[in-house]
Amino acid sequence: QVQLAESGGGLVQPGGSLRLSCAASGTIFSLLRMGWHRQVPGKQREFVASITSGGTSTYAGSVKGRFTISRDNAKNTVYLQMNSLKPEDTAVYYCKEAHFGSWGQGTQVTVSS
Repeated sequence: QVQLAESGGGLVQPGGSLRLSCAASGTIFSLLRMGWHRQVPGKQREFVASITSGGTSTYAGSVKGRFTISRDNAKNTVYLQMNSLKPEDTAVYYCKEAHFGSWGQGTQVTVSS
């Protein structure tokens, strides 16, 4: 199993930026496909972005061009840079690794004026 811990959420105005971080335990991080998902109360958790061990990224249509996923294998950390934030981006953001299916505890992002 891999332990994941997200950080970096908070309150930001529309049009603003945030960077989320997800720190992973263990020694196989560099081999793992990592992803970000988000969930609004009463709705299903949805895919946001993922990145392979080789650095290939995939995005949901709603965030493409605004969000960037990246990873630093030396720090066992995956990032989600979120720019041009919109109120509809408000959600709890979760980090996930694909091999064991582990999830982090989530970090709240609120976009509001």
